[in-house]
Amino acid sequence: MSAVAYAAPEETFSDRVAGLVEKADYRRAESEDEREAIFRLRYDAYLAEEAIRANPGRRFTDSYDDLGNAWIFGVYLDGKLVSSIRLHVATLEFPDMPALSAFPDYLWPVLKAGKIIVDPTRHVVDRAAVQRYPHLVYLTLRLGWMSAEYFQADEVLAAVRTEHQAFYRRVYGHRVVCEARPYLLLEKPLSLMTMDYFAGRDEVHRRYPFFRSSVFERRMLFERLQEPAKVADRLRSPLRVIGPGAPERNIG
Repeated sequence: MSAVAYAAPEETFSDRVAGLVEKADYRRAESEDEREAIFRLRYDAYLAEEAIRANPGRRFTDSYDDLGNAWIFGVYLDGKLVSSIRLHVATLEFPDMPALSAFPDYLWPVLKAGKIIVDPTRHVVDRAAVQRYPHLVYLTLRLGWMSAEYFQADEVLAAVRTEHQAFYRRVYGHRVVCEARPYLLLEKPLSLMTMDYFAGRDEVHRRYPFFRSSVFERRMLFERLQEPAKVADRLRSPLRVIGPGAPERNIG
């Protein structure tokens, strides 16, 4: 009787990213040490791309880091900080987000229409880590995707350089709504892209299943039990009115 060898199925791109997700530790930056490590990682990443000027403090932060509707995350692999992203969840009641300073002509009408917007910014990766983990960008952007599900966002933004538009168009289906303009503290202009989260969610999940997440995972990341302004609770209240004349909307 002859033996038959069966080849193991080839690991796909989604399999590789999903494996990385299993190894990763997502942490909301709450302590000063965690925040400082992220600000230093930001500085190194932006300076390497000549997107900011050198400063003696070797850290990159701004006033948007301290807002009540901001979530700053570090991504850790093997206990080491390898990337970070900042997320703002904006409504007409809580409108402050970095993109609003550069693109008010597009964003104010969206807010006044009662929409919820997720604005992911300060996405940085450790240059050495990305050599070892080439799919680190997807692992980090997954945080923004999860926030859109948790807060039931209508639009997910991407304020990016022109040369990065193709990536967001291919992965998420983003479209350009404002061409490149000067942007908060950066030396290089950014364009504004956006996507309709609910219209695009199923297709993104079909093509990239690692973007899926559980209710438990999202709650652990975004629920704030002691947030003084109760931003998360108020954004997710079952019935609410946003702005003059905006209809009540059930998002529970």
